[in-house]
Amino acid sequence: MDATDLLSAAAESAAANPVNLWGALGCAVAYSASLLATLDAFADLILARGDSPAGRLTAGVGLKFASKLAAAAIAVIAAGIVLALDDNWFAFASLTIAFVVVVGIGVIVLLRHSRPAADERTATRASG
Repeated sequence: MDATDLLSAAAESAAANPVNLWGALGCAVAYSASLLATLDAFADLILARGDSPAGRLTAGVGLKFASKLAAAAIAVIAAGIVLALDDNWFAFASLTIAFVVVVGIGVIVLLRHSRPAADERTATRASG
């Protein structure tokens, strides 16, 4: 088998299995909705910590936070599986990298916001 045979076999394989662009678009929508739900959950957590006594979360706020993260995880995993089954590795990799980067930035903001609030509570306890 020479190089021309390999190229023609690859071309036939690519023609037989084209990338499903509508599926990729649907998965991109799922990724973006999951990203917004995750960032909304982080915002809820930051707001709830500022409004609640001693920085504690109520059961309702904790359930709301966890349910948003669970729904986002289910949607991202399902969309990733669809893209992998469709052999659309470019969309899978680019959407996953974008999701991880933006969620990572959100986690950094969440951690930075929780640190001053904890310092403020300890200062209030020490002075009072």
